[in-house]
Amino acid sequence: MITRVQHRVSFYDTDAMGVVHHANYIRWFELGRVECLRQVGITLDALMQAGYVFPITDVRCKYLAAGKFDDVLVIEAKPAALTKVKMAFDYRILREKDQAVLVEGHTQNVFTKRETGHIVRLPELYYEKLARALA
Repeated sequence: MITRVQHRVSFYDTDAMGVVHHANYIRWFELGRVECLRQVGITLDALMQAGYVFPITDVRCKYLAAGKFDDVLVIEAKPAALTKVKMAFDYRILREKDQAVLVEGHTQNVFTKRETGHIVRLPELYYEKLARALA
């Protein structure tokens, strides 16, 4: 399952050199990840109300080409791995007009109990939905 989200680069997303600031790509990974979860029937609100959060423990980003102001980007997010205590996603961010791959990336999250911050096993309700997305 690959989720695709469009995003138009705003002026404030760029740096003094007129290109997308590198940190924004990691923010945009989140847009893809959240939409991917939504498509499998999991919202962040529901997870947090159930007492779960999933902080990032690993992030990687390989920059291949520069995005610029007003580019329309396509953020692709794909579940890459899942256990009861962690999940991982792979990403590609492309410029829509020429399909140039600007960035490739990866994140890993662990499931934690909101009140304690301790790593916990994800309940079956959520785990099954994520497992189906990986199948």
